[in-house]
Amino acid sequence: MPSTKTIKRILVTGGCGFIGANFVRHELDLDPALEITNLDALTYAGNLDNLEGIDLNPRYRFMKGDVADRPFVTELIAEGRFDAIVHFAAESHVDRSINDATPFLRTNLLGTQCLLDAARAAGVPRYVQVSTDEVYGTLGPDDPAFSETTPLAPNSPYAASKAGADLLVRAAYHTFGMDVIVTRCSNNYGPYQFPEKLIPLFITNVMADIPVPVYGDGRQVRDWIYVLDHCKGVDAALRLGKPGEVYNFGGKSERFNIDVTRAILALCGKTESLIKYVTDRLGHDRRYAINCAKVEAELGWRPTVTFEEGLKATVRWYQDNSRWVERVRSGAYRERAN
Repeated sequence: MPSTKTIKRILVTGGCGFIGANFVRHELDLDPALEITNLDALTYAGNLDNLEGIDLNPRYRFMKGDVADRPFVTELIAEGRFDAIVHFAAESHVDRSINDATPFLRTNLLGTQCLLDAARAAGVPRYVQVSTDEVYGTLGPDDPAFSETTPLAPNSPYAASKAGADLLVRAAYHTFGMDVIVTRCSNNYGPYQFPEKLIPLFITNVMADIPVPVYGDGRQVRDWIYVLDHCKGVDAALRLGKPGEVYNFGGKSERFNIDVTRAILALCGKTESLIKYVTDRLGHDRRYAINCAKVEAELGWRPTVTFEEGLKATVRWYQDNSRWVERVRSGAYRERAN
């Protein structure tokens, strides 16, 4: 097992988003001496409600700002004396990228380069780029799962912007010798996920007896990972990962979208009459799957939450947090962003 890096001060970007907020909560619970600065632009997916209570923690600081704002980012990192940067901030919704790719290029590409330049100038000891399995493209029904050596073949503007960002991180390692790591994960689900992605959208729709839109035949396959398992994986890469490496994290839980839909309906006590088949997404990738052998062998990480356990817990969280759901659906959560 590799030696553990000493990490006491972290800059987390996108810490008000779904995965970032769960990571901030996990890290503050994990290490009572850790200090976290959260940099978030509070776009529509950035929700201060995701960190309710955390803002009272003296080891936590929030900074509103854009990762593509070079002067701001440079000053923040120069003054921060950070031991590491963990970069979650991203535009991440495929449908939105199809409609307009421009925000994805700004945040995912220019933002990443701004962070890398500022981190190098300030001598930040470690930089972790949180990416996605979508950079690998799509798989056929019998193809082996994505590994870290699978060629990049992104099929959406979103995936292409993330692949480009990963290559900028790779270039920082090979050109400047920066201590950088890239992590790639399969589809996350769990508490605090903005209800535009499949699982939270379908749960919140079903709770309100609103039909759930299933793309095409619903036979697209995704590998689902519970968000806390992913956060533990990012932490393992942060503390134990080897500079210049890529690490894949998956839940070993491949499911057809239609089967996920039916499971949500069953857990909510609803019938399949709420399913509404809609025209498939343009260029919709058919299957994603992740091979986790490298992180299991090198970092000692494994997913611990089964899909059945995680989905049940996720449904219960949304049912128990109706105020959070109502504030997101009404847009009231945006009042705190101003």
